[in-house]
Amino acid sequence: MTSQQELIKALQAIPWFHVMTADHFNKMVSIARIFKFEPGQVIFHEGDKEDYLYVVLEGRVAIEISVPGRGRMRILTADPMDEVGWSSVTPVVRQRTAGARAVLPSRLVAFDADELRKFCDEDHDFGYFVMRRLANVVAGRLMTTRLQLLDMFANPVEQKED
Repeated sequence: MTSQQELIKALQAIPWFHVMTADHFNKMVSIARIFKFEPGQVIFHEGDKEDYLYVVLEGRVAIEISVPGRGRMRILTADPMDEVGWSSVTPVVRQRTAGARAVLPSRLVAFDADELRKFCDEDHDFGYFVMRRLANVVAGRLMTTRLQLLDMFANPVEQKED
């Protein structure tokens, strides 16, 4: 199977691509590529400049943030068909709000964030479709982060006295 055929087959497996027009689907294909990551391999670091929006095809990806006094904490584990790196597509926040690392051998499809933003600006129907999908992702992540924060406040780290 050629790389282009593999890419098209991978995108056709992602549920939210089923309701895209053919034109919108072809736009996504034109800016996509597939990456493979081994367990423990960093996909991106918190604070990195944006580059790609990812969808997990296979494997698992840990989403982590640095928390003072606690170190790196996992706030979410992304499974197949989950989006990772949504902040790369936002119009203002052009840096990663968390880091991502493969937990299992993983295969992700990556969409060029600059091109995706450009397509969204040029075709407002396409932009509405993409941003509506990403708004759902962000809302879900905020809920997950809220629960993590509630847990952290309920179980504070004890400070050692000097």
